[in-house]
Amino acid sequence: MAQEHDASMMENLYWWGIPTLFRAPHEKLNAQDIVLAGVPHSTGNGTTERDQHLGPRAVRNVSSVQRRVHMDFQLDPWKAARIADIGDVPFPRANDNEHCIQKITDFYADIATSGARPVSIGGDHSITGGIVQALGASPLTNGEPVSFLHLDAHTDVFTKVDHFLGAEKSAAHWGAYLADQGKVDPKTSMQIGLRGHPRTLDWLQPSYDYGYNVVTMKDYRTRGAADVITQIKETLNGRPVYITFDLDCLDPTVAPAVSNLEPAVNGFTMDEAVALLRAVRGMNIVGGDVVCLMPTKDSPNQITAMVAAAVMFEMISMIAENVKEK
Repeated sequence: MAQEHDASMMENLYWWGIPTLFRAPHEKLNAQDIVLAGVPHSTGNGTTERDQHLGPRAVRNVSSVQRRVHMDFQLDPWKAARIADIGDVPFPRANDNEHCIQKITDFYADIATSGARPVSIGGDHSITGGIVQALGASPLTNGEPVSFLHLDAHTDVFTKVDHFLGAEKSAAHWGAYLADQGKVDPKTSMQIGLRGHPRTLDWLQPSYDYGYNVVTMKDYRTRGAADVITQIKETLNGRPVYITFDLDCLDPTVAPAVSNLEPAVNGFTMDEAVALLRAVRGMNIVGGDVVCLMPTKDSPNQITAMVAAAVMFEMISMIAENVKEK
């Protein structure tokens, strides 16, 4: 009993014990309801902003101090569902983006077959392409393409050139090639918060051409949260939903350590982002990811890593709530 008491007092201390995501047990893939995984990949960004591969370790370090229960949902996700940290995708050729994307797909193909729902921490945004190549039109979705709830400052549906500084399946391309593959249905997907890095006046045209439902940050401010949330519910209802959350959708004051800061227009507050995430509460959420954390740029209190963990916790809790209600 004394040992159990000591462990319970120390389990929320990030510097103690083996760092797993949210102190979940480290297990192999084996009949879990939810699996947590790290995707330490950063060569899909195609720039010098490559420390995103350190994101999974940073979140493992701080996630033990996160909430253990969800007060708004009145839920303890760790009791409602079987959850495990299954480790990181291995990248023996880490500087070869295309090889890495295939390794991600292979890793998540096993997850899709198992029926577990993955919540992942990256890594740059190219990881979503590798993940959804496996999950889209898989047993996990009953053979259907996924529908994205995509929160981001950028479109990532880039079709102007065939690669981004050498990376073909890059952080800027996945929204296009997944649609070409039939892994995602753009017409039942939402891209919300787009505000950044326009290089040409038609920078959003590829998203429109593919049929994505686009809500720019300006649209969001004009329409208001309630109207956008209604659109999310109507667009994604009845679909297998995959959430991809780029931390740069948040305002730089909230998440300063991201790979592509967009300071020209205010981003989301945490409350705004969480409200958008919860628009898919109760839906068939097949997985989610949080991407573009740059730990080497974080503040000393590691606020961006903590924000990333908080977003993951929302995803975990919504999926766990579905498991509990089955």
